[in-house]
Amino acid sequence: MLTPEATVAIVSNAVYTITIIVCVLIIPSLLGGLIVSIFQAATQINEQMLSFLPRLLITLGMLVFAGNWIQRTLAELFIEIFQQAGRMVG
Repeated sequence: MLTPEATVAIVSNAVYTITIIVCVLIIPSLLGGLIVSIFQAATQINEQMLSFLPRLLITLGMLVFAGNWIQRTLAELFIEIFQQAGRMVG
C-alpha cells in the first residue's frame, strides 16, 4: 500500500539522486565559467564565444567522464522504484 511516508521516501530519494547528478555536471562548468570571467575582466575581452565555449566543453567532458556513473546511478534509482512499486501492489 502506498502510504504518504513511502511516497515521501521515494520522491526524496529521486530528488536527491537527480540533485547529485546535476551537481556533477554543473559545478565544474560554473567553476570554468568563473575562471573565464576573471580572465575576461582582467584582459577586458568581451567576446561571448570565449565565455560560452569553455563551459560547453567542460560540460561535455563531464558527460564523457561521468556518463557511466550517471547511467548506473539512474538505473539503480529506477530499479529501486520499480521494486518498491512491486512490493506495494502485492
